Amino acid sequence: MRIFVAGATGVIGRRLTPMLVADGHQVTGMTRSPEKAGALAAMGAEPAVVDALDAAAVREAVLAARPEAVIHQLTSLPRRIDPRRIERDFAMNDRLRSEGTRHLVQAAQEAGAERILAQSIAFAYAPGRPGTLHAETDALYLDSPRAFRRSALALGELERTALDAGGIVLRYGYFYGPGSAISKGGSMCEDIARRRLPVVGKGAGVWSFIHVDDAARATVAALTTGASGAYNIVDDDPAAVSQWLPALADALGAPRPRRVPAFIARIFVGEFGVSAMTRAQGASNELAGRELGWTPRHASWREGFRSALG
Repeated sequence: MRIFVAGATGVIGRRLTPMLVADGHQVTGMTRSPEKAGALAAMGAEPAVVDALDAAAVREAVLAARPEAVIHQLTSLPRRIDPRRIERDFAMNDRLRSEGTRHLVQAAQEAGAERILAQSIAFAYAPGRPGTLHAETDALYLDSPRAFRRSALALGELERTALDAGGIVLRYGYFYGPGSAISKGGSMCEDIARRRLPVVGKGAGVWSFIHVDDAARATVAALTTGASGAYNIVDDDPAAVSQWLPALADALGAPRPRRVPAFIARIFVGEFGVSAMTRAQGASNELAGRELGWTPRHASWREGFRSALG
């Protein structure tokens, strides 16, 4: 199969592209950085250096590749996310999710691609009752507080664009493993080692995780199985911050995280950061297991944090 991977040097792209090449696919990897073209060639992919916001350049690259499938993994995220600066720091990422998605999907359709896959997230659902485990039919948080609203709307646009074209949306959980923020040398683990990432309040916010290799494997599965729609790509073990954060510190050999009241934490991480720590809700992978025939090899972060941080 001829496959065009946009964002082939991102967190998932770096795991996915070699998998596709090893499976015998002909892969064109798109990056906006000329410095990363060599890395793509080393993975066995044909490099395409393209600015995703340049519609004509995207069209030219996709048509030249003649892909049967297009995989959208475009992101532009800071190495260390500051919850107080989400609106500023996510400006380019939001443009990639809106404008970049339109350019890529239009080019994919013109090229006759039979399969379009797009990266989304499994932690942007509208809040439900305490204890809610979100399914794909639940609404996205499109009327979220101001700090995240533009990002939520851009995410909604990405999903509509992909789904209107008959594509598949992969809603990944929080990444951990090589190249992610939750890895040995990753920004979140650095903060934990320095005791800069506390449990806020009761730490009741629930997170759903996914190892980067399991996310890549789910993406490979979606190339050949599953109807058009959204799928949560998360592990089997959604967990409260009060559980996973101390466990991650222990896996790193770091000091146990401090506990900080929400009203104090709000000064340093803003309302968005406090919400993630105290009110976030998890997601279910039942649909992906049934429709994509995919199950995570790291079924729980509990094992994954100990053995597969990278």
